[in-house]
Amino acid sequence: MNIWSQLMMYLQYPFVRYALIVGTLISLCASLLGVILVLKRFSYIGDGLSHTAFGAMSVASILHLTDGRMILVLPATIAAAVLLLKQDRRSSVSGDAKIAMVSVSSLAVGYLLMNRFNVSSNVSADVCSTLFGATSILTLTRSEVWLCVILSAVAVILYILLYNRIFAVTFDESFAASSGLNVNALNLLIAVIIAVIVVLAMNLVGSLLISALIIFPAISAMQICSSFRSVSITAAILSVCSSLAGMIASILADTPVGSTIVAAQLAVFIVIYCFRKTLRRNKADA
Repeated sequence: MNIWSQLMMYLQYPFVRYALIVGTLISLCASLLGVILVLKRFSYIGDGLSHTAFGAMSVASILHLTDGRMILVLPATIAAAVLLLKQDRRSSVSGDAKIAMVSVSSLAVGYLLMNRFNVSSNVSADVCSTLFGATSILTLTRSEVWLCVILSAVAVILYILLYNRIFAVTFDESFAASSGLNVNALNLLIAVIIAVIVVLAMNLVGSLLISALIIFPAISAMQICSSFRSVSITAAILSVCSSLAGMIASILADTPVGSTIVAAQLAVFIVIYCFRKTLRRNKADA
């Protein structure tokens, strides 16, 4: 059986189609928001928020909220996003230090709680699955897929409608505020959308690898594009293509989904970076 026939066989199963749909939508949203975060120098916020979500999931498991864990996880992650993105010049703790503190403490407390209260017969396997997204993307239900479709559609629509305002806030908050824009409200909206995408992405790549979905497409696009619009569009295309390639490779080769997607995004970045270096060298020699 050749690769194409094997892929067509797998696509007959609903859970495979669900995984591809969710993976595409999450990658699209993460790439658009990733451009904003990279330019605002908050690239590592995905890691902090994912670890916050991990801690909240641990509490939800202790409270036996397995089916309704989003009720606890999403508000906790949104609160952390608002806290981390809030700019307070009077604070003695810098932005990157806050991210590191929230990230490490949430991860440690979450793992401690899961061990202390014995929420599962195999805590290590559950933790590994949550951190690396081992198989959760292949066990999505139809309701989870629809939830992802709706939330992703809302995120993309808001991004398009508020594009000019987001552009202004991303590059110069002071100028945006002087122009009459409600900077605090826009930052709050961005924080909420980021938190939602991070929580959804945990099913795709796991807590430890979410930052890759946010950072790699934006950084790769910045190697070949210069304007904000072109970087955003290119990042979205690269993210969707590399994520699809990673998921398909994972399904065909039976490798961990999250790690394979990250490897695909890394490969795309290396190719683009080397191409850019070669192009510059040839121009210098000419």
